[in-house]
Amino acid sequence: MSFALTEQQLLDGSKTVTRRLGWRDLQVGQTLTAVRKCMGIPKGGKQESLGIIEVTEVRRERLDSIGQADVVAEGFPEMDPAAFVDFFRKAMRCTPDTEVTVIGFKLVRTFE
Repeated sequence: MSFALTEQQLLDGSKTVTRRLGWRDLQVGQTLTAVRKCMGIPKGGKQESLGIIEVTEVRRERLDSIGQADVVAEGFPEMDPAAFVDFFRKAMRCTPDTEVTVIGFKLVRTFE
C-alpha cells in the first residue's frame, strides 16, 4: 500500500487511518507492506518499503462524511473535513460523494 502523499505521517505515527478507492476485500488482521510509492516507478525501478501495517478496521463510507477525528487520524490535524475532502478528491480524481474504503491500521514495524 502506497503512502506517497503521507509518508512522514505514517512514520511519525500520526496517521492511523487511510481512505482508498477500492480495497473492498481487505480484512481486519491482515498485514500489508507500506511503500513509499507503487505507481509510476520506472522500468527496472524498485518499490521502497517503509514498514508493515496491520489492519484494525475496514468500513465503507462516502468521502464527504469524514469527521474531524478522522481527519486528524489521517495525519492532517491542521485541516478541517472540507479541506481534507478537497485534498483527497484532487489527488485521487474523484468527487466528494465517492464511496471510499476507510482502513484503520497500526504500524507494527518500520524498515528505516
